[in-house]
Amino acid sequence: MDNRLDKTGSVNSPILKPALYTEEDLLMISALQHLLFCPRQCALIHIEQQWTENRFTAEGRIMHERVDEAGKESRGRIRTVFGLPLRSLQLGLSGRADAVEYHRQGDESSSTHFWQPFPVEYKRGKPKKNDSDLVQLCAQAICLEEMLTCSVPEGAIYYGKPRRRMTVVFDETLRQKTTETAFRLHELLGSGRTPQARYEKKCDSCSLLSLCIPKVTGTSRSVQGYLAKAFNLES
Repeated sequence: MDNRLDKTGSVNSPILKPALYTEEDLLMISALQHLLFCPRQCALIHIEQQWTENRFTAEGRIMHERVDEAGKESRGRIRTVFGLPLRSLQLGLSGRADAVEYHRQGDESSSTHFWQPFPVEYKRGKPKKNDSDLVQLCAQAICLEEMLTCSVPEGAIYYGKPRRRMTVVFDETLRQKTTETAFRLHELLGSGRTPQARYEKKCDSCSLLSLCIPKVTGTSRSVQGYLAKAFNLES
């Protein structure tokens, strides 16, 4: 069976995933979002170890650093832990949750009361058109379920632009997409190959634009021709 990746980073035929990954197999949860945004960006970051910042990534990094520094807090029926380490051998992923709230369910004096985990992810911008943020949060929920042996049905994403939370329900469809994305991530990074560039409008907002140069590497045009046009050297 031919299980190679195509030039876009997609698996071109089904492959049986392992029942459980090992500690050595663990990849970063954040890489799921990179993969869904662009397989080439994901490979540049996680295979070639290339990274540059722009204003958007810097603002996002600062927001996450502030959240991670918060430690713990308790307010009424909610206890919050910031920067909680996460791991799932089912998905082969590890990372940190921006915040995990524990919501007290039932009367504390009752023998049936418990603390329901509720992961919260912080984003500097606004909701995206794709599901990358939802998949990243769902992966955190699956990690919590595996670590704590419990059910995590919901979480939330706080977006800095509208300054509000969006509740996310971890239904079967989202869980399936998260599992499939994690498997694609292992296949891409395991291949050690960076997909060919393909320019799209979203490339203009990517912090790796100057490294990827998709208008050059994604076409058959020569670098000399591209530079000639860029510097108005063509007649």
